[in-house]
Amino acid sequence: MEAKEMAKLAIESLEDKKAEDIKVIDISDISTIADYFIIASGKNRSQIQAMCDNVEETMGRAGVSMKQTEGYKNANWVLMDYGDIIVHIFDMENRLFYDLERIWRDGKEIEADKL
Repeated sequence: MEAKEMAKLAIESLEDKKAEDIKVIDISDISTIADYFIIASGKNRSQIQAMCDNVEETMGRAGVSMKQTEGYKNANWVLMDYGDIIVHIFDMENRLFYDLERIWRDGKEIEADKL
């Protein structure tokens, strides 16, 4: 599956669980680790874990396996690595603190609905 299709699936899965402030950053021209970062926020641990579970289930049904996940238990920053895309799900406080959008500002921010 193409990276853009994977990103769309992940975004739909996040939206299904009411993710907030979804951002997509195309990092394909500036990094070899992935093509897209998808960044989203959740309000609490339960919602963040539900978002992760939904992304994992949706991607799995599409035949895309996760390479690695980190942070699920604490659920203040969960990283889900699918190779060509990396999904970051934050609580509000940690999203502001780590500010990935600023760190990866050399990438191209893409509207989630225009992917």
